[in-house]
Amino acid sequence: MKRSLISIVVASALLAGAPSLAFAQATAAAGQAVPAAGSPSAMVLNNSTRILSTLEARRAEFTKNRAALSQFISTEFNQVFDRNYAARLVLGTHGRGASDGDVNAFADALTGSLMQRYGSALLDFNTKLKVRIKSETPLRGGAIVKVSSEFLRQGGEPVPVDYLLRKNGQQWKVFDVMVEGVSFVQTFRNQFDAPLSQKPIAQVAAELKAGKLQAQAGGN
Repeated sequence: MKRSLISIVVASALLAGAPSLAFAQATAAAGQAVPAAGSPSAMVLNNSTRILSTLEARRAEFTKNRAALSQFISTEFNQVFDRNYAARLVLGTHGRGASDGDVNAFADALTGSLMQRYGSALLDFNTKLKVRIKSETPLRGGAIVKVSSEFLRQGGEPVPVDYLLRKNGQQWKVFDVMVEGVSFVQTFRNQFDAPLSQKPIAQVAAELKAGKLQAQAGGN
């Protein structure tokens, strides 16, 4: 998969969406049932429709005003992604006994690094790149749900993108995304293992925020 496509997949997948304004039509055309209201699949579908409709409508504004784009992405990301739970998974053993403040700081810094690196790629998404939901699978007795999808692109093989979600309060939220079988949580856990072995969480978070470290999910 080309690096530019990876960047777009990373950005859109982290917003639990897909770079296709024809998402609902593509799903219907594949003969699939409409996701049940309130289900994880419906959450992915509804958020993708809202996010990408807004991106299309405000494309000219966002192109000129990257601060507005960053604010929009940050707001949407906070609504659909369980940042603190994902951060604890990324921290792994380094997060044992960590304070909520340190975890929050790391989650904020990781999110900021990702959005800064990949957010602008959403302005370059190909509207001919479509997505279909393949399945919704309950795990751990239904406490976690895996939503499997495919990015369908012209002239290329489908790109599998899976989402892991859990209930946060009354809302389903994404806590991990797997692109072509590669887990973002595992990728970041491996990436930050060395820094976290040498430095406290607060210092790693500060270096992420300052740009001395960067979260790299793939692509450029």
